Amino acid sequence: MNPKVDSYLIDGCGRCEYYKTPKCKVHTWEEELQQLRRIVLDCGLREDYKWSQPCYTLQNKNVLIVTALRDYAALAFFKGTLLKDTHGLLVTPGERSQAARQLRFTKVEEILELEAVIKTYIHQAVEVEKAGLQVDFKKNPEPVPDELERLFEKDPELRVAFDALTPGKQRGYLIHFSQPKQSTTRIARIEQCLPKIMKGEGLQEQYRARQRSK
Repeated sequence: MNPKVDSYLIDGCGRCEYYKTPKCKVHTWEEELQQLRRIVLDCGLREDYKWSQPCYTLQNKNVLIVTALRDYAALAFFKGTLLKDTHGLLVTPGERSQAARQLRFTKVEEILELEAVIKTYIHQAVEVEKAGLQVDFKKNPEPVPDELERLFEKDPELRVAFDALTPGKQRGYLIHFSQPKQSTTRIARIEQCLPKIMKGEGLQEQYRARQRSK
């Protein structure tokens, strides 16, 4: 058990202004997160702390994260698309998501009832990693800037939030991010929009917010 995960469950993830307050989404799903953590550790994965959330690895390779989002707690499998969804429980985070899949929960009772099933998915993910299987990514209609892809790699929760946006919102952001010729300008645009993406808002909300503030 990683002490940083203990702190995460006590204080929250620290990714927004609600850190160390009851409003932090970690506290909303604290019991669910505790149970998911227990189940994952029972499966023998190593507990790390990456991107301000519990991340579970096999031989230094990321297998899954335990995460708290606004409406649910989840196990998010990095290569979930390669798993056999025998029980029909895996959820695609968004229309653009080609690799990640989630098991979502809103009640502790759900987790306890499905514990054996959850472990079968985790064991599958472990076998996928042991076999060295890779996801065959298809090219997106609107190319993702390299700067955004690097952020996705560092922050899986950002990828989940972006994938959850409607296709129109995603396309608006991608066009907006790709327009500048300079990488530094693209990075600045992305960083400016990150809070809105995490809230599920599109680019137009950015402009409306600016107009209201004038």
